[in-house]
Amino acid sequence: MSTEHLTTVLFLVVVAITVGITFWASRQSSGAADFYAGGRSFSGVQNGMAISGDYMSAASFLGISGAIALNGYDGFLYSIGFLVAWLVALLLVAELLRNSGRYTMADQLAYRMRQRPVRTAAATSTVVVSVFYLLAQMVGAGSLVALLLGVESESLKNFTIVGVGLLMIFYVTVGGMKGTTWVQIVKAVLLMAGTILITVLVLAKFNFNISDLLGAAAQNTGKGDAFLNPGLKYGVNLTSKIDFISLALALVLGTAGLPHILIRFYTVPTAKDARTSVLWAITLIGLFYLMTLVLGFGAAALLDTGPESAVAKSGGNLASPLLAEAVGGGAGTTGGAVLLALISAVAFATILAVVAGLTLTSASSVAHDLYASVFKRGTASEKDEVKVARIAAFVIGGISIALAIPAQKLNIAFLVALAFAVAASANLPSLLFNLFWRRFNTRGATWAIYGGLLTSLVLVASSPVVSGSETALFTGHDWSWFPLSNPGIISIPAGFLFGWLGTVTSNDPAAVAAYEELEVRSLTGAGAEGAVTH
Repeated sequence: MSTEHLTTVLFLVVVAITVGITFWASRQSSGAADFYAGGRSFSGVQNGMAISGDYMSAASFLGISGAIALNGYDGFLYSIGFLVAWLVALLLVAELLRNSGRYTMADQLAYRMRQRPVRTAAATSTVVVSVFYLLAQMVGAGSLVALLLGVESESLKNFTIVGVGLLMIFYVTVGGMKGTTWVQIVKAVLLMAGTILITVLVLAKFNFNISDLLGAAAQNTGKGDAFLNPGLKYGVNLTSKIDFISLALALVLGTAGLPHILIRFYTVPTAKDARTSVLWAITLIGLFYLMTLVLGFGAAALLDTGPESAVAKSGGNLASPLLAEAVGGGAGTTGGAVLLALISAVAFATILAVVAGLTLTSASSVAHDLYASVFKRGTASEKDEVKVARIAAFVIGGISIALAIPAQKLNIAFLVALAFAVAASANLPSLLFNLFWRRFNTRGATWAIYGGLLTSLVLVASSPVVSGSETALFTGHDWSWFPLSNPGIISIPAGFLFGWLGTVTSNDPAAVAAYEELEVRSLTGAGAEGAVTH
């Protein structure tokens, strides 16, 4: 059986399993609580696996290993940033959010604020962050299928992106949170198993000697010791050094503001389970990111990563699948074909699981925050709310498909870093101020969200990512004036500044009066299942 046929079969098996899970979950679901939060029926261990499945995206599996293969030590900084970010989520957000919210990030903010302005702002931010993140997954899907079927046809890549978009819409509209969670659990198991297998095979090539692996990587790339030391990408000049600090800030602070990670804490019955979730997630994620070190440097040691190589032309996104083929015996061998097909199917499962979680988050926010609370002012029935969520999934899926098609030249780890920057700028300031600052009020919340969101979007639009560089979204055009690729160093402080400024320039006695009640609820979980409006 050829590689293409084997891969197609494995793809279809993965899709069939996930579709079966989705149909099964749809029979177990009834009402908004099941659709949004899986009926809060998942254990800490199950939710921890689902969180890791949601978090270890195509950016992690494909993008980070590619960034390491091309940039050495500097590429590994993505792994460190993504992992350290979990400490912020664990220590500052996870348990408090689970105790004081219900279905979406906005529930926690709206508890002591005026409902309509805060929910509108939070829903807007949720959709924007989710679409950025969705772009990365779609780009990964297009790259994968082009490699596996051996075609460079743009139309086929575009067709793949449309197919992934339709599948994710199906998972969300049919399975809701229960179906999405089980898809993520299955994907986490597949991804860990596949990554462990390739890691062991790579290390076996070097007699399990990490030093030999790193030495071979440095030699094969032709970059020598510079490949193993800081500065190959982010130490070229002052701008690149500042860009690195900006990237680090976005990665470390972004997780605690990612809507699709935050709503996972609502799927467990108790605060203890929320803590267990994070501990399991951080264990699995930590092991995974350690293994990306082996995958990335293994790709640098065993593959051609020169400017004209398949790895470089894909922005690094194909390093892991091509490495699997190499350690399986190389191109044209049965072992290479089997491992390439297996790892690609795992990556495809990764993409499907993450896009489903992202789409569900966006659709939930549109239905629960905008439709039910803003437009209907709390009078919408649960049935209508879920119906709107399903319609929203179609619309958001369509937007993501349309935006992903022109973004296929960009590294997906880099695209996700932009999503992290927007999340850290727009969502994190309002969440932290709301939890820990008594005086924080409605104007502060809306200014923090809109201020951080608009600042990050304007800076991204004015950066070399969008125009003015060879890998820009719009090549042949140059309107860039902001020199950094990641806006975090400016936009994250701006979010906090806008939140502070909005708060001190307004007076909202009701928000201040409700702080102690929110504080008790966030620390104890008392009343967390009840209404979230105040």
